[in-house]
Amino acid sequence: MSLMDRLIPKAKSAGLTIVLPEGHDPRVMLAAKKIGELGMAKVKVLATPAEAEKSADGICFCGLDVAVIDYLSSPEADALAEILFERRKKKGMTPEQAKEAVKNRLYFGNLMLSNGTADGLVAGSIASTPDMLRSAFHCTGTAPGIKIGSSCFVMDLREPTLSGDPTLLYADCGVNPNPNADELVDIAISTIKTHNALIGGMPKVAFLSFSTKGSAKHEIVDKMIEAAEKTKARVAAEGIEALVDGELQADAALVPSVGTKKAPGSAIQGDANILIFPDLNAGNICYKITERLAGADAYGPILQGLAKPVNDLSRGCSADDIVGVAAITACQALVK
Repeated sequence: MSLMDRLIPKAKSAGLTIVLPEGHDPRVMLAAKKIGELGMAKVKVLATPAEAEKSADGICFCGLDVAVIDYLSSPEADALAEILFERRKKKGMTPEQAKEAVKNRLYFGNLMLSNGTADGLVAGSIASTPDMLRSAFHCTGTAPGIKIGSSCFVMDLREPTLSGDPTLLYADCGVNPNPNADELVDIAISTIKTHNALIGGMPKVAFLSFSTKGSAKHEIVDKMIEAAEKTKARVAAEGIEALVDGELQADAALVPSVGTKKAPGSAIQGDANILIFPDLNAGNICYKITERLAGADAYGPILQGLAKPVNDLSRGCSADDIVGVAAITACQALVK
C-alpha cells in the first residue's frame, strides 16, 4: 500500500478545510475538484471572479464542497487585517499596512488558519518558497516550543528497510542550510510530530554523521552529539514517545547487523525511521540519491514546526501532486 493510499482515507475521515490560495492556476482548480470528488476535505480556493473564469474554464464544482472566495472583496478581510496588525504591530506594522498585506493571497490564506476558517494551506505552484515561508511566519508563526521552521521529505521506499520500515523521514532537506545543535533539536522534535501525523508507530531518530559513537573527532561530529543529547533530554522532559541517538553513521542507523556491532548500547539498532542530517547539503543530496537511484517516491519538502499546517509545492507540480500535498496537510492538522 502506497503512502497516499494510507493518507487519503485518514484525511477524508477528518472532515477538515484546506485553503488553496492560488486559484489563478488551472492546476489548483483541477486539484480542488479532485479533492472535492474524493470527499477528502472541504476546499476554499482564493480567486477573483476574473481569475476563476479563466482558470476554472470547463471545471464544475457542482455538488462538491468547494468554495471559490474573492479574497480582494471578501467581508472577512477586515477581521484578518486586524489579526495581522495585532501580530505584527511590535514589528512596526500599521493598520493600513495590514489591510494592504491582506490583499496578498498568501497572507489572506494564512490568516484564515489564524482565525479558524481553514485548517491547513497548500500553495507554491506559482509562489516562491521564500514568499511561502514569510507569509506563514508573519501570520501564524512557529509552534509552541519551536523557534525555527524546517522541512522533511517523506521517502516512500520501493523496498522496506532491513528492519521492515516502508517509509523514512529525512530532515532537514529544504529550509535550514547549516543548523546549529539547538536548531537541530527543533528539527528533530518537529520531524517526530510529522512522523506521528503521517506514519504512526514509534519514531526512531538517528542523528547522522561520518562517525559512530566517537569513531572520529571533528566539530561537525560534536554538533551532532550535542544535538542528540539535547533531544534525548527534551523528549524525556516533555514526555514524547520516541527513541533517539547519535552520532551514528548511516549504516549503523539503518542496518541492524551493523548497528548492533558499531553501537551495541544504542537505542537505535539499525532500525531508524527518522534521519536527521547535519546540514542542508547532506540532507538534500541524500534524498535525491534515494529518490533517483533507489526508486523511492519523495514527498516534500513538507514544512513543519509552524503553528498551523502550511505546505509548499513544486513549481512544476501536477494537480495530482497538489491533491497529495493536501492529504499530507490535512493529516498534519490532526496532530496538535
